[in-house]
Amino acid sequence: MWDYTDKVLDLFYNPKNQGAIEVTEETDIAVVFGEIGSIACGDALRLHLKIDVPKDQILDARFQTFGCTSAIASSSALTEMIKGLTLDEALKVSNKDIADYLGGLPEAKMHCSVMGQEALEAAIYKYRGIEIEHHEEDEGALLCTCFGVSDNRVRRIVIENNLTTVEEVTNYIKAGGSCGSCLAGIEDIIAAVEKDKEATTARVEAELTRIQQTSRKLTTVQKITKIQEILDEVRPMLMADGGDVELFDVDGDIVKVILKGACSSCSGSTATLKDAIEVRLRDHVLSTLSVEAV
Repeated sequence: MWDYTDKVLDLFYNPKNQGAIEVTEETDIAVVFGEIGSIACGDALRLHLKIDVPKDQILDARFQTFGCTSAIASSSALTEMIKGLTLDEALKVSNKDIADYLGGLPEAKMHCSVMGQEALEAAIYKYRGIEIEHHEEDEGALLCTCFGVSDNRVRRIVIENNLTTVEEVTNYIKAGGSCGSCLAGIEDIIAAVEKDKEATTARVEAELTRIQQTSRKLTTVQKITKIQEILDEVRPMLMADGGDVELFDVDGDIVKVILKGACSSCSGSTATLKDAIEVRLRDHVLSTLSVEAV
């Protein structure tokens, strides 16, 4: 027995906007429908939209569905949510928004909210003349042959809904819910997404740390200490060419240095100051620093 919310049960027993929208001869009005799912799979939805063409706005929405309690409630909820929205606003409605409108859905029934969101996209894309009934990024190798789900679609649903288990994927799009031959493939996709998320998190944290370090106001002593550290890193490279560098003074954002040995008479000393020293100081100490030789 599924644990349905009162909202789900209400829209199941008293569905709103059920049926089709007839095509009329009204000026500046368009009627279109989008279909998703398959009766063979147990769920199918046809979503009808009545559109104010000049305003690009949804005036009415109705549905016809073959499915369970959650499918009917999700379809009914979707039609209530999108009335009055522009098409661009409607495209931002996610399956999570539908589930939230219902006060939640049983995990095993989340695919009903996905079906609603995808039927909405299919209808709008059809109206706009986009000859696709699914996400372009969903095109890929067929992973679940039982329900016709590609590997890219599994990846998209995993990312969009932050799914971490095969069972959750099955609940959302049914993939893996029949013969089970694709379960290992779904596990691999989930693992790859998690690995990508960890790598992204690490990159973001490193960048935030770098920004915080460079933007934090340093005391004079801290600034001079960091400048000296950078110069110490550069010195071995200069010494290898017979030169050297020494910190002379720091005047505001101007770092004054003394070039020694070969560097003092080298025609490329300006490049050394800018490329080898100033760039590093700006990256690691303060972005407003400049270097001058005295």
